[in-house]
Amino acid sequence: MKCLAALLSLVAFSGSLLGQALAPKGAPQAWPTVDGTYTINHFQFKDGETIDRLRLHYLTLGTPHKDAAGHVDNAVLLLHGTGGDAHSLLNPVFSEVLFVPGGVLDITKYFLILPDDIGQGTSSKPSDGMHAKFPQYDYDDMVRSQYMMLTEGMKVDHLRLVLGTSMGCMQAFVWGETYQGYAQALAPFACLPVELAGRNRMMRYMTISAIRNDPAWMGGEYKSEPVQGLRTANEMLLVMGSSPLQMQKAAPTRAAAEAYVDKYLAGTMARTDANDMIYYVNASRNYNPTPKLGTITVPVLWINSADDYINPPELGIAEKMVHAMPRAKFILIPTSDATRGHGTHTVAAIWKDYLAAFMKETE
Repeated sequence: MKCLAALLSLVAFSGSLLGQALAPKGAPQAWPTVDGTYTINHFQFKDGETIDRLRLHYLTLGTPHKDAAGHVDNAVLLLHGTGGDAHSLLNPVFSEVLFVPGGVLDITKYFLILPDDIGQGTSSKPSDGMHAKFPQYDYDDMVRSQYMMLTEGMKVDHLRLVLGTSMGCMQAFVWGETYQGYAQALAPFACLPVELAGRNRMMRYMTISAIRNDPAWMGGEYKSEPVQGLRTANEMLLVMGSSPLQMQKAAPTRAAAEAYVDKYLAGTMARTDANDMIYYVNASRNYNPTPKLGTITVPVLWINSADDYINPPELGIAEKMVHAMPRAKFILIPTSDATRGHGTHTVAAIWKDYLAAFMKETE
């Protein structure tokens, strides 16, 4: 039983691309969240495809405040990871550290906005009915839809901070380049601002191919989930988000390791749609902020962890690219009993002091 408890704890901190979706949700009723939906008619994607009605769901916490000039000055955009949703960052290890009275993102001081990205949560996605005919969105489309939701739907004309984890981390860099100065500061956690190539893209490509090559996928028109392809895809994501130290501690025997895999797959298979997974994993295909990094002139707090299998520090990319932005600071969190691989981005107790100092510096 102790071993099983440890395994379940490890699931909670899984750092895979689906890590935030897999983590136990912070009970929504514990926070006075307000649901919102903004619909964009005839949204045109970057590649020219359109959708008649793009539905964007979001949650908010706190109340917007306007300065003397009438501009919103306390809005914080919190962006989830691949396969997550607006509830992902209500995870207690994140929200109960940051959102509480006196916390870095105290909801009595800040107006927090947590969107469901395109293709995830209850925003428009392939599994709603279009299946593989859904437009092939990418991170640029996601960020543009977020901007339209904020400015046109919510009348938020300024962001105090964009904080993004994993996929949201990459979107934070896109935000900084695309809407220069709209956000006062950026906090990208757990990513690199370069084209996804090498092992990172290989793993994503294998994940997508596992589903597409399953005969049961039927070009996206399956009547039931393509189980074998989806299982292989979820196994790939488990490896991507793995934390070797934590896995060894939580599963020190063969039986414990196998029990963990079975538990993990049972949970992920039950709540994953194959088409949705293909789309949100592949949304990173065009991501490459490198050429325009120098246009990000607002302060940037960029944090990765040393045990992040998806963004391994031995590549030396972060130490080089941080100098491309005039006001960026890069911090590498050393591996420890507290870190959780890629999922360290959600364990706020590890890095909250850096964020607190950053918020003071950028007032």
